[in-house]
Amino acid sequence: MSPESPAPPVPVAEGRRGFLTPNLRVLSGVSLLQDAASELLYPILPIFLTVTLGAPAAVVGIVEGIAEGAASVTKLLAGRLADRGSRRTLVALGYGMAALGKLIIALAGVWPVVLAGRVVDRLGKGVRGAPRDALLMVDAPPDARGRVFGFHRLADTTGAVIGPLLGLAGYELLGHRLRPLLWIAVVPAVLSVALTRLVRDPTGRPAPRRATEPRPPATPLPRGFRRVVGLLVAFNVINFPDALLLLRVQDVSHSLVFVVAVYAGYNAVYAALSYPAGALADRLAPPTVFAVGLACFAVTYLGLGVTHNRGAVVALLLVYGAFTAATDGVGKAWIAGLVGRDQQGRAQGMYQGLTGAAVLVAGVWAGLAWNGDGRVPLLVSGAGALVVLGVLLVGRTRLAVSSAA
Repeated sequence: MSPESPAPPVPVAEGRRGFLTPNLRVLSGVSLLQDAASELLYPILPIFLTVTLGAPAAVVGIVEGIAEGAASVTKLLAGRLADRGSRRTLVALGYGMAALGKLIIALAGVWPVVLAGRVVDRLGKGVRGAPRDALLMVDAPPDARGRVFGFHRLADTTGAVIGPLLGLAGYELLGHRLRPLLWIAVVPAVLSVALTRLVRDPTGRPAPRRATEPRPPATPLPRGFRRVVGLLVAFNVINFPDALLLLRVQDVSHSLVFVVAVYAGYNAVYAALSYPAGALADRLAPPTVFAVGLACFAVTYLGLGVTHNRGAVVALLLVYGAFTAATDGVGKAWIAGLVGRDQQGRAQGMYQGLTGAAVLVAGVWAGLAWNGDGRVPLLVSGAGALVVLGVLLVGRTRLAVSSAA
């Protein structure tokens, strides 16, 4: 911008209140409904697979790992499309696929059908994730990235509290039958798809390009972005799907009600701390908040690897809620601060895609190594998190947010 046309002054209150954009409100509502559906389903799925359908415990890790791995490839593609086409279309398609995946699971009679449903569901997540997160950044003040993602995580995880509680109530009211709960989960998923019609895409569609006109080359992503993604991918190789954690909780408690109730408590902590964690990341540096999350992860995994006490399991799952709050939205805000506005979709897609592929690896190796009570993979992951935490603390100045955006 030339000196003759200076940028208008930013109101003092913009950093505090201006972050709550129309898209943030709508997408938060969409995510709340979809997560209510997903998290109603998620804590009962390991028991549905192993008890109702008779699958071995290793299948739980393999199903979740393959589903996340399939999503990771989609995230990479969707991230590129998000910077070139209609983000709203991708968001609607992604949430629609998630609803379809839940319908497939409700119809499942054998575990491979559950795998198909989870893959369709997670492919939907892969399609919608990067364009949705890019839309969250449109009109958002640069100094409020953490609050934007923190607020969205708050709404998303509020749905994750509602879902298990709704499932718990349904489990008691429907005579301890699991399959009717799978059908109940389809309802909020469909409602979330309908709500995507209210999402605005201010960037619109790019101008049509002539067939003979070469596509302009994409601006390379910064080196700092690649360093951060490399570290987070390394961490996610040991961050196996939460479904296996719930199997450990089931092993200690021998109670589905206990599993669902503890999972609801985990999500309540996650929801309560998501916005404060995002606000703290705006005030401090995202790597600092992320490091706190890694410490909580290590405590949870090491603790679950050695305890057989129900009270300790409750406490550890609440600590685990702090881990997710300090890393999920904060990680996305960290990535958003490392790249320019025209790179948001591609950066989020690459970050989410590569970490999703790492979760595939984690799910497969942890599922195969589970061997009854899962103590070995839990202890290995807990110790690995301490190593990643040490690397992050030593190199935190090189991993700080740039002002590229």
